[in-house]
Amino acid sequence: MYVYDRHDQTLIEERVAQFRDQTRRFLAGELSEEEFRPLRLMNGLYIQRHAPMLRIAIPYGLLSAQQLRKLAAIARRYDKGYGHFTTRQNLQLNWPRLEDVPEILAELASVQMHAIQTSGNCIRNITSDHLAGIAADEVADPRPFCELIRQWATLHPEFSYLPRKFKIAVSGAAHDRAAIKVHDIGLLLRKDADGALGFAVYVGGGLGRTPMIGELIRPFLHRRELLPYLEAILRVYNLQGRRDNIHRARIKILVKALGPAEFARQVEAEFERTRQNPDLLLDDDAIAAMQRFFAPPPYDPTAAEERDHLHWLQQDAAFARWYARNTVPHKQPGYRGVFVALKGFGRAPGDMSSEQMEAVADLAERYNFGEIRVTHTQNLLLAHVRERDTHAVWQELNRHQLAAPVIGTLSDMIACPGLDFCALANAGSIDVAEQIRQRFEDLDYLYDLGDLRLNISGCMNACGHHHLGHIGILGVDKRGEEYYQLTLGGRGGLDAALGERLGPAVPKHEVAETVARILETYVALRQPGESFLDTVQRVGIAPFKASVYAEPVSEERAHA
Repeated sequence: MYVYDRHDQTLIEERVAQFRDQTRRFLAGELSEEEFRPLRLMNGLYIQRHAPMLRIAIPYGLLSAQQLRKLAAIARRYDKGYGHFTTRQNLQLNWPRLEDVPEILAELASVQMHAIQTSGNCIRNITSDHLAGIAADEVADPRPFCELIRQWATLHPEFSYLPRKFKIAVSGAAHDRAAIKVHDIGLLLRKDADGALGFAVYVGGGLGRTPMIGELIRPFLHRRELLPYLEAILRVYNLQGRRDNIHRARIKILVKALGPAEFARQVEAEFERTRQNPDLLLDDDAIAAMQRFFAPPPYDPTAAEERDHLHWLQQDAAFARWYARNTVPHKQPGYRGVFVALKGFGRAPGDMSSEQMEAVADLAERYNFGEIRVTHTQNLLLAHVRERDTHAVWQELNRHQLAAPVIGTLSDMIACPGLDFCALANAGSIDVAEQIRQRFEDLDYLYDLGDLRLNISGCMNACGHHHLGHIGILGVDKRGEEYYQLTLGGRGGLDAALGERLGPAVPKHEVAETVARILETYVALRQPGESFLDTVQRVGIAPFKASVYAEPVSEERAHA
């Protein structure tokens, strides 16, 4: 993984000192709330429903064991002993005291971490594929380019005050696992007819109250011109994006208003100027130097000959079930990617205690070259575990309630913090997720349903990505009561699509039963080998709607 040089370290230490003084002045009454607000946002600090929330950057989801252990210590000392991993591959602390935040930032800086640009109208954390470097379908590892983008974007003087927040995702595989088409900019690594490496560039995707799928504006951009082209896109947006209406300020609104062709024309015109800047061009030496930070670890060449795990797969049914659901193939023979499940056991999706963080840090050092990854689905990944070690890893994960064998199932839900924490939320998410989990605890039934993505958001800001759920659930407020709208057929990937609204919102206590009716309809209608999403695409939502609303509508739902 990338290691800070003295310039990186100096930068974040100076930012810590700067924010320490800003916080002191605010607490002393020398800065007003209005003056302090943009300063705290530039350092990842929000004021939520009950307490401040600090969002910590985890660039492209990559952590060292030392860093995870530091996060555990910070959560124990300054919070309530846990942290929340998000769909943007970050970690949030929900209970820090404002006066402690400078100390937290100083501790983060000691392990090459920070909270810079995790909030505010700037370029946010760059995200990527959690299987980068190990997936067989990969064209090239996207992480070196993520890091180059991160360095270019950090405190960029021209793009620190954009019309609105800005998100970039990079994928390097045939199967998009980074949801690039619902980002402000999505980049897909590909090769041209001559074998040159470059990017397909998508612009104008996003969720929230106006969800849109990104538009392809350049089928191929040579890798050396990546930064000049990004600068051209940001410059067009910065000059023309709306600043008079927060709900119309994202780049997706500008792309729609101009039309993709006209937006692309303006970007190309600006690109003709930015591509002449030698400071932005990425030569082969610069790319190669960055790629060395992400070279494969020293794999054991004899790992493929080891067969210890086969014995346990035959003798231990619980291990075999976990191995089938919670591990993935690795392009290096003899290794597997192992998911750490942050789901189940009555906790909020993505929550992890300090003790669990320390346990995973220990596992990473012993079995995974000291590396941990955060996924978009609010789990963690140990990407380089020898197959012979999977049984030992499973035992330890199981001991710490991190081995629920539900990856890819209905119970592997994505959920935002919702009304429990967020000041913007209209309804709860965590308790609805738990309601659904308890309703569908039978693993045989979950496995029979197959791969199924259920996402929950507590408001229209869509932090739970409900638009992309095969089943999406959105919390809404109805005269002070919590109701939930359901959508079907959403999906990420290169064929990304937004879910279609099923019908009237249902009250909270009916959500799990409504999901049950949807699934019963799927089981009745599916053809052999057909997934939930396949069935929805084949028959449409009408049969599901008829099933959900077949019985008399309750009085409270009739007014929804």
